[in-house]
Amino acid sequence: MTVNTDSTAIPTLTLNNGVTMPALGYGVFQTPPDETVDAVDEALRVGYRHIDTAAAYGNEREVGEAIRRSGLDRADLFLETKIWISDYGYETTLHAFDKSAGKLGIDTIDLLILHQALPSRFDLTIDAYRALEKLLADGNVRAIGVSNFMPDHLEQLAEATTVVPAVNQVEVHPYFRQPAVLAADDARGIITQAWSPIGGITFYRATGHTSTLEDPTIRDIARAHDKTPAQVMLRWHLQQGRSVVPKSVTPHRIAENFHVTDFDLTADELAAIDGLDTGRRGGPEPTDVTLEAFGRDIPEA
Repeated sequence: MTVNTDSTAIPTLTLNNGVTMPALGYGVFQTPPDETVDAVDEALRVGYRHIDTAAAYGNEREVGEAIRRSGLDRADLFLETKIWISDYGYETTLHAFDKSAGKLGIDTIDLLILHQALPSRFDLTIDAYRALEKLLADGNVRAIGVSNFMPDHLEQLAEATTVVPAVNQVEVHPYFRQPAVLAADDARGIITQAWSPIGGITFYRATGHTSTLEDPTIRDIARAHDKTPAQVMLRWHLQQGRSVVPKSVTPHRIAENFHVTDFDLTADELAAIDGLDTGRRGGPEPTDVTLEAFGRDIPEA
């Protein structure tokens, strides 16, 4: 992994197959389809060139519409989407690519990843990943990866497949760092991409915490740099070599989340944020994501 450390530009991460990816992306998790076109349009206007969506989000078609309206050159954009567990299996996953590409209105997906490890049916996960390997070999995708994979899932995947994932998108924020996952990704040359990078999914009121945005340590660091807590957390990720895909539909927050490259956190500040880890996950446990509990039909293109 190499990182562009120019603090005046959006960092670029080089994936383990040589493909480059903007480290800062714009996510559309839980963005309603009827709000997605305007939100992505605003993100592209601000300067984002990396968009993260997923089949299960139900808004790939609207992401594609925003891209077409933007008039931007396809080569200047990095588009990432995910295969949902209901479409795992070799042939089913190959068809899932067709569905996503059709909705996005593109021929080639820059990064296609498996959305969950699905440990209860890891045989289907293996077959799905082999389909991603086929899509990669055929040039339909530029890079492949996984999401919500724990170290043991990465080990099982490595034993059964050939291509090392380029990215592992997992929940990472100051209250849930997942150091074992970070270490496992790093050992395999996998970029860790943080979803919920500012801890928006997590509210620990029962333990005395409210939100990362209200954390005293983060707020003190933000004041020292004349930045917002969200900007400090995104900078924390970027300086540690992670990719981030913050989500907002509010124009001023979309812009705020983008302007995080004109300051640097000190080593002590980075360590202080590391020290906020509670070890408590905000999203579902990977083992809880089963076909029975989370399966859903993904519509055709």
